[in-house]
Amino acid sequence: MIEPGAIDCDVHPTVPGLDALLPYMDGHWRAMVETRGIDELNTISYPANAPITARADWRPAVGRPAGTLAQMRGECLDAFGSSLAILNCLYGVQMLFAEDMAAAFARAVNEWIAREWLDREPRLRASIVVQTRNVEFAVDEIERCAADPRFVQVLLLASGEHPLGRRLYWPIYAAAARHGLAVGIHAGSNYHNPPTAMGWPSYYTEDYFAQAQAFQTQLTSLICEGVFSKYPDLKVVLLESGWTWLPAHLWRLTKYWHGLRMEIPWVDRPPAEIVRSNVRLSLTPTDAPPEPADLARLVEHMQSDDMLLFSTDYPHGQFEGTAAIPEGLPRGLLRKITHDNPRATYARLRETVA
Repeated sequence: MIEPGAIDCDVHPTVPGLDALLPYMDGHWRAMVETRGIDELNTISYPANAPITARADWRPAVGRPAGTLAQMRGECLDAFGSSLAILNCLYGVQMLFAEDMAAAFARAVNEWIAREWLDREPRLRASIVVQTRNVEFAVDEIERCAADPRFVQVLLLASGEHPLGRRLYWPIYAAAARHGLAVGIHAGSNYHNPPTAMGWPSYYTEDYFAQAQAFQTQLTSLICEGVFSKYPDLKVVLLESGWTWLPAHLWRLTKYWHGLRMEIPWVDRPPAEIVRSNVRLSLTPTDAPPEPADLARLVEHMQSDDMLLFSTDYPHGQFEGTAAIPEGLPRGLLRKITHDNPRATYARLRETVA
């Protein structure tokens, strides 16, 4: 049972079509879209008709899932009794190779979110969509959107051209830290590189399954490259990452840190301790074990009650009905997951909501 007033940390508004973004582009980029014949930015991260992309009962007869504010209100905000929800728009701006065009699309998406969603529904907050091929452009967009306190996070994808801990990306983290923004890393790819370490898979099932490996790689990169040593107050949220893999991953990473720490002296405390301090994970999806009691044991192995954040992953099909809380979670933890942990993670929620 979800206590009323929960904060949903991962919901996905759907851009209904490229035409919805054109009013938020200047004349030059509208002309470029027309001249180049761009009709849509499609991404195979979430194939339109795949069951996991949207639940059957969240697919309208006309239009796209989560394509209107009315859908978001009825199927998500009201259905789960959420007091706030954070919009993470997964439109494929990161797939563009042209840096300046990608920046224009990112700006248009953020303006569309602000005008069509945030202005019309006070329960909504949002992540700033950025492209990462040009970090300077990404920082410019963070600086622009940060003036609006309803933007609470910077959104990155789990699979890209470089590990996210690389110093190339540190200006993004500096800007986020400066403005009290979390950094959300969400399942997805720019598809400029294979989604697996061994090359391109044949099937979408392989691709989606490999997202967990991408998150593990990015988490290791952020720690070993020293991001949290440089920005000790930065919060990174892994979104749609799953979380049951975390204890075993940290055991292995901490073991090898003990043996190889002379290589990375800036990592001056165990990786598991860094993660408990600086990293959070969305609840959905949960790869629940066969026995519900085993889920409570996994939570124990995380050695922290602060790390999980309530999420529905709407409209993605991860559970039936309103059963967003997996069976087996300790009942005493639910208030923290649904209310306290999101407020502690997102500084801007504390600033803008009493």
